[in-house]
Amino acid sequence: MEKLVVIGLGLIGGSLALDLKKRNGYTVFGIDENAEHIKKALELGIIDSEIDFNQIADASVVIIAVPVNIISQITLKVLDVVSDDTLVFDVGSVKNEICKAIQNHSKRKNFVAAHPLAGTEFSGPEAAILNLFDEKVNILCETDKTDWKILDKAFSLFKKLNMRIKMMSPEEHDRHIAYVSHLSHVSSFMLGKTVLGIEKNEQHIFDMASTGFASTVRLAKSSANTWAPIFLQNKENVIRSLDEYIKNLSEFKKMIEDNNDEGLRETMNSTNYLKTILKGIK
Repeated sequence: MEKLVVIGLGLIGGSLALDLKKRNGYTVFGIDENAEHIKKALELGIIDSEIDFNQIADASVVIIAVPVNIISQITLKVLDVVSDDTLVFDVGSVKNEICKAIQNHSKRKNFVAAHPLAGTEFSGPEAAILNLFDEKVNILCETDKTDWKILDKAFSLFKKLNMRIKMMSPEEHDRHIAYVSHLSHVSSFMLGKTVLGIEKNEQHIFDMASTGFASTVRLAKSSANTWAPIFLQNKENVIRSLDEYIKNLSEFKKMIEDNNDEGLRETMNSTNYLKTILKGIK
């Protein structure tokens, strides 16, 4: 059996481990600085055994699924010890920083900068689930810098996960993902904070959550340890998207203040075009 090493046993790392063990028959080894994560991953059958960095040289594949602020550090450490045939890829939602950090490493050819657009609001090994990546998009950056044999192995692996591949530059990825993903999380966190600040009766929040609040703040249940580093590492793009969002909120507020019924309807009707763009997404 080929050896798969997963570094970071949370939702994404754990789900990749489960799927690839099932679909490709890997023996899965785990690394995580959180001893409880290792223990839980073993109990749940996510990994077969724990190892350390000194034991990954013979791995066929190494997946780096740690918070974005330490991806560069971990990736350089991995590239220092893996063999010439090892595929190494990360799953972080910010790509420019990691691509810059490893650009001059002698084993840059072993690395694929990947971002599978999949997940839930839950975290930790307990959140790992099978089939998380089916029909999801996986964005790859700077594939021209990866050895073609390594890249072919990556494509084969992603095909087994039933993912759709999209190519982008790291800069393009980080700019677009700030608008369609990172801003959504900021919005959800701040809506939750606003409601918690205004409504002190928890029972009222619970009773009225079905009005749309629960679905709108679903992302606010996401891990702060995951998302704070993402916001900071993609800082310029996130701030740019927030500036536009705040402008739109201010304009919407002004229309309400001015009893601008026509303006409100026009704004909401034009935004309804999202139904056409997102048709088919559940």
